[in-house]
Amino acid sequence: MSSNSAPKVGVIMGSKSDWPVMEHAVSMLERLGVAYETRVVSAHRTPDLLFDYAKSAADRGLQVIVAGAGGAAHLPGMVASQTPLPVLGVPVESKALKGLDSLLSIAQMPGGIAVGTLAIGKAGATNAGLLAAQIIGLQDATVRSAVEAFRAEQTQKVLDNPDPRPEPEAE
Repeated sequence: MSSNSAPKVGVIMGSKSDWPVMEHAVSMLERLGVAYETRVVSAHRTPDLLFDYAKSAADRGLQVIVAGAGGAAHLPGMVASQTPLPVLGVPVESKALKGLDSLLSIAQMPGGIAVGTLAIGKAGATNAGLLAAQIIGLQDATVRSAVEAFRAEQTQKVLDNPDPRPEPEAE
């Protein structure tokens, strides 16, 4: 987002290797005109940074945090424990268990520490960006209009292409 817009959404991930998934959250935020910031914040390698980031997020103007993590996937839950802001967790596919470990780690939060858990991988990151925009849209009519336009476009794509068969190739 442009530097003259204060970020409303923080998009964080546990490792730089999570970027190929998390860039889809950023792409959706950009498409919908939501200002964001993004960075690596590791629950295991930089716990002090994680606590500082989460505790200062609201004072810095963030309204939602999207946190992507693979493997043990502690990042979303640890961030949620340190901020009153909504935290959306994106399970990143792991090599060992194909992201199921990440999904369960993020989804199985104890009562009292809420993390909204999305699907594993690209779809989850895309929807996390969309859901973050919907949350921002509760108070920002411009973002709400962008979300409504996006949804109308999705509807129109289906209506314009009702035939499920592939189009014949030109000879």
